[in-house]
Amino acid sequence: MYQLSSPTSILGETNESQPSTVKTKIQDPDMFALFIPKPQTTFEQGLKNQKPHESSHFSLAFKEARCITKTALPMVLTGLLLYSRSIISMLFLGRAGELALAGGSLAIGFANITGYSILSGLAMGMEPICGQAFGAKRFKLLGFAMQRTIVLLLLTSIVISFLWLNMKKILLLCGQQEDIATEAQSFILYSLPDLVAQSLLHPLRIYLRSQSITLPLTYTASLSVLLHIPINYLLVSVFKLGIKGIALGAVWTNFNLVFSLIIYIWVSGIYKKTWTLISLKGIFCGWKALLNLAIPSCISVCLEWWWYEIMIISCGLLINPQATVASMGVLIQTTALIYIFPSSLSFAVSTRVGNEVGAENPKKAKLAAHVGLCFSYVLGLSALFFAISVRHVWASMFTRDAEIIALTSMVLPVIGLCELGNCPQTTVCGVLRGTARPKLGANINLGCFYFVGMPIAVWLSFFAGFDFKGLWLGLLAAQASCMITMLFVLTRTNWEGQVRRAKELTSSHSTEDEQDQEQDEEKVSLSSGATEECSDSNV
Repeated sequence: MYQLSSPTSILGETNESQPSTVKTKIQDPDMFALFIPKPQTTFEQGLKNQKPHESSHFSLAFKEARCITKTALPMVLTGLLLYSRSIISMLFLGRAGELALAGGSLAIGFANITGYSILSGLAMGMEPICGQAFGAKRFKLLGFAMQRTIVLLLLTSIVISFLWLNMKKILLLCGQQEDIATEAQSFILYSLPDLVAQSLLHPLRIYLRSQSITLPLTYTASLSVLLHIPINYLLVSVFKLGIKGIALGAVWTNFNLVFSLIIYIWVSGIYKKTWTLISLKGIFCGWKALLNLAIPSCISVCLEWWWYEIMIISCGLLINPQATVASMGVLIQTTALIYIFPSSLSFAVSTRVGNEVGAENPKKAKLAAHVGLCFSYVLGLSALFFAISVRHVWASMFTRDAEIIALTSMVLPVIGLCELGNCPQTTVCGVLRGTARPKLGANINLGCFYFVGMPIAVWLSFFAGFDFKGLWLGLLAAQASCMITMLFVLTRTNWEGQVRRAKELTSSHSTEDEQDQEQDEEKVSLSSGATEECSDSNV
């Protein structure tokens, strides 16, 4: 919910016939490496002939960790920037008045459930295709996959837009107040163009991530967020558009991000080896393989997103609904902030695993998965330490209500424990995406969240006397069971079998146009393969 490189060069290994100077260059890249022509090497052949004693496992793991870090860190920064953008929008909603805040918040929740979660999940269907195709050096397949995914998301957006146009009727049927429903309808109507922006943005980000190009995402996100404040000020304070202006401001910012990424792709020239002319044959072939990945990915994402919405609704049935709903809002914002870190790691691991599986390097794919898992344990412990450390002061940043502060302080340590399970399971989800097994991830999420976590949450909250804390203890049970199941799946993974599946996937997803260009691609040196440019990918 990423990697530019070739399995061998990230490791800095060379064939014995290669000059030692080449090895030094790969191990110690500098900031100008992007502008220096890369010599042709035989890293992949050397890796296959290399004996175990020639390079220590620790050295390989360290270089893999460096590769994952170079991809994940810019994504963390991007996530934090986009998180700050949503906070800015909420601040403007708050300044617009209590009714605007209530209506806008309701509209955002409705949009998340019925729109954004679906588009985000469907877009992830192209992630294993692009990652494995890049590893297999079938570069044109990245362009085809992106074109098909954009068309899929745009078609889905048409269906979603009909739902959004009738949101007020749906809210009134659910018992919402008419004035709040009217404000929410106004907000979501002016958010309709955002469906187009998201349909372009998600595929563009995955297209770049699968090549380990992540720093440009950070740069463009920085520019978009810097412009977000003046855009909102112009629309809300100068043009007096109120809640409509806030919705349009978010749309404007997302289109700024889309156009910035397109400009980068065009100016940098990275599209040249992956792009092909748009054709009906290219777009409408290979949909079966795409949908087989996109639909389970969508289900998996939606199951997690919807869990939190169900928790908010459940708060309204507790002893003190006003305080628990408010505290739940603070805690969900907190979990969203913490989630930026494991999700970025998950995307990085997904790309590394996908690249290596596509490049037919099962041992390197397994190593990437295990190194990523080690990182996830560190993130989980860090999240636990953070939650415990700030439990007495965190809520006071959002409210002065003593009851809300007390509820939040009580639950924060439980959230920290949840992250001990969430970080590893999120990382393994990335491994499943990289190996094109989203259906397995969706089944695990369904079983653990809704057949384990949900019954426990209901029983603890409404029958065992735990009230608000019981909901989060149910989430803890879901995360723990999910982590255990995911780790079991990881230990049972047949990596040679995943390599065979990757071959089948990239073959089934290709078209005659893509196959016609394979001979040209084969003329490219092995040194320009899947993981060769790992050290330079973010320059």
